[in-house]
Amino acid sequence: MSPAPDAATLPLQIVILGTCDTKLQELLHLRSQVLLYAEAATVLLVDVGGDAVDDPAISISQKDLLKQYGPSTTPDLSTIPRNRVTETMADCATACLQDLHSKNSIHGVISPGGSSGTSLTSAAMRRALPFLMPKLIVSTVASGDTAPYVGETDITLMYSIVDIAGSNDILNGVLDNAAGAIVGMARAYQRRLISPKADESEKKKKKKKRIGITMFGVTTTGVDAIRHHLNATHNNYEIYVFHATGHGGRAMERLITSNALDAIIDLTTTEIADEIVGGVMSAGPHRLEAAAKAGIPQIISLGACDIVNFGPRSTLPPKFIDEGRKVYEHNASVTLVRTNVEECRKIGSFIAAKLKEYAKRPEVVEVVIPTGGLSALSGKGGVYEDGEADEALFEAVERGLGGSGIMVERVDGGVNEEVFARGVVGRLGRLIERGEGG
Repeated sequence: MSPAPDAATLPLQIVILGTCDTKLQELLHLRSQVLLYAEAATVLLVDVGGDAVDDPAISISQKDLLKQYGPSTTPDLSTIPRNRVTETMADCATACLQDLHSKNSIHGVISPGGSSGTSLTSAAMRRALPFLMPKLIVSTVASGDTAPYVGETDITLMYSIVDIAGSNDILNGVLDNAAGAIVGMARAYQRRLISPKADESEKKKKKKKRIGITMFGVTTTGVDAIRHHLNATHNNYEIYVFHATGHGGRAMERLITSNALDAIIDLTTTEIADEIVGGVMSAGPHRLEAAAKAGIPQIISLGACDIVNFGPRSTLPPKFIDEGRKVYEHNASVTLVRTNVEECRKIGSFIAAKLKEYAKRPEVVEVVIPTGGLSALSGKGGVYEDGEADEALFEAVERGLGGSGIMVERVDGGVNEEVFARGVVGRLGRLIERGEGG
């Protein structure tokens, strides 16, 4: 079998995903503009529509897509509900993109669509393509809640202004801009692939440890201090900071699963508070599993576990007001609720249970508890200072990790204090050395 071609040396190749049964005219216009901006490019138009369409510009027809990438017994799409049609075509599109990417033959993917089309093609892009591979969707739903489409990936959404239906100056202008954007993105991606590379031995010498750190607005001072000390003491570290908004935690864990991070300072575990209490920035029920399963060195702390995140104050569930909870308006878009004793106990138990169950190498995992404050709001005299709730959190972590082989230590200072940052950096260095020695 001949080896797969190198995407760095291939002519530019861009995939257009679209439902040709409903958007053929618009897809053909987009295709023509991509070819206008990149004359030597190859454009693969892949039909993911529910009904088959014949057109010479279609590179992979709906029938061929189903035949090559569909289930062994393909259902008659005309007899099943629309949502199942979308799921079937999304699965086929995913398999198609995975195949093309595995052959190193594509440099970018673009798709125009409404809500159903965006749901279909975004699912395929999320599941099939890695970070940094250009992914662009022109969509009628790009200005609303985009979380279901983008998730923790780097899909770029462009609002279509008008519906993607027919031909008019506004829509054509949007599609023209999108064509220029995907061509530029694909060229940038290709350029990175063909940039000069050092020989393997030199690359190994220069390879840096990739360190992930979780951060929130109320733990920024602490993370900045940690970054400063890491950069000052380790010139072979490359630091990636993840905003703990739910998607940030998932993005970090996706990179861990892809072996793209070597160690973690999970300073800000507030997404767990949102998962337990029902806030809007949960990273889901599997938070903390990826690094533990991977067995990479990691420091876990309790940054911002004193808060649960909600949207504007008007969206705050009434029960928090009725219970007389401490509410703080972080800004016009974010309202915070202080976690209480019972919630803190549950958060601590969640953290302990995840680490105890999934830690592949307990000896390279440490939990560091900042006794002087979990965030900028809960230090001494802060609006969220609550020693009883904090103690419930600390005890739940300590009790849950008893006998696990994972070190848990209370330290003086708050999560944002210099002394805490220096201690975390020192601990991480020791864990990395221990991990390499094992």
